Amino acid sequence: MPKNKQDLLQGTLDLLVLRILNSGARHGYDIAKHIQLVSKDVIQVGQGSLYPSLHRLEKRGYIKAKWDISETGRRAKFYQLTADGKKKTSEEENKWQEFTTAVNLILKNG
Repeated sequence: MPKNKQDLLQGTLDLLVLRILNSGARHGYDIAKHIQLVSKDVIQVGQGSLYPSLHRLEKRGYIKAKWDISETGRRAKFYQLTADGKKKTSEEENKWQEFTTAVNLILKNG
């Protein structure tokens, strides 16, 4: 269980990033736009949150980065999951499902 609100938000963003990268390499702006699009504008991630998350995940060995050319022709850092990152994604998705099930039970049953 997260220790405080910051831990919950940080862990949630990390999970979203890992899950998005599960489908292939993306650069930071693309990750942020994908989160916003899929969440129907409910979740908007700023650079001040996204890039620390990417650096944290890279430092832990869950993702790796390399420079390449984006679809707009600009140089960008692309992130992709490592084998450890794929395993971590699965573990965190299971924890998230367990957590949301518990929250839903409380909401339904007070």
